[in-house]
Amino acid sequence: MDLNGKVLLAELEIWHTRPAVPTRRVALGHMVLPVDPAPGFGGLLLGAIVAENLFGVDDDLVDDVHRLLAQVETGDRIVQPRLRHRFQVDRHGLAMSRHRLLGVGENISFDFHSVGIDLVQVLGAIYAVERLALDHRRTIVPVLQKAARWRGPIGPQLIAYLADSEMLSLAALADPRSWALDVLGFDVNGKRPSKREVTARFRECMRDVHPDHGGDHVDAAKAMSDLAEARRVLSKKPD
Repeated sequence: MDLNGKVLLAELEIWHTRPAVPTRRVALGHMVLPVDPAPGFGGLLLGAIVAENLFGVDDDLVDDVHRLLAQVETGDRIVQPRLRHRFQVDRHGLAMSRHRLLGVGENISFDFHSVGIDLVQVLGAIYAVERLALDHRRTIVPVLQKAARWRGPIGPQLIAYLADSEMLSLAALADPRSWALDVLGFDVNGKRPSKREVTARFRECMRDVHPDHGGDHVDAAKAMSDLAEARRVLSKKPD
């Protein structure tokens, strides 16, 4: 989807009770939440929603937020109402908050449009995880738990923290393994290189880009950083 030159990477609509209405309801609307390979753009968006809004949740409810996350991760039945709100399917009479992760070129940014309290945004993100397959929940819930500990700005630093990567380009976040193979010059569609092969190729590439061996002084720092991250990605044990 193209939005004024921006590409929609992930989206979540959270429907909830309007302000000043005594009933407390939460429902989900349109969702675009790619989470494979984890955390995927969907996991980054859900984590950012939690990081953005958890600080506004009453302190006496935060422990229950974490208990709810644990139940979602294991597939337990969620008794309603929960955290003073009832989760439902019907959206009639509810207001909508929309949260998006957008791409512009190789950069990504968050677009949050909240019209409800912080708690309903957090609940919406958690119930969106519940809609995922159980194996995906087990990889995305830790991302939300990690986001709950974040105390910085909602931007590139948060993305790097949640993705456990310093590479913030769309290609690196969308498919880290393919990106890493390409950076180190391996066949993206070939067999997985051994750790020894990765190390040897890394050293060879580092020599090529280093200014002392003819590499460009301006681009050397980024190239060396990319190579180091590519080696880290390919050296991790496969899931």
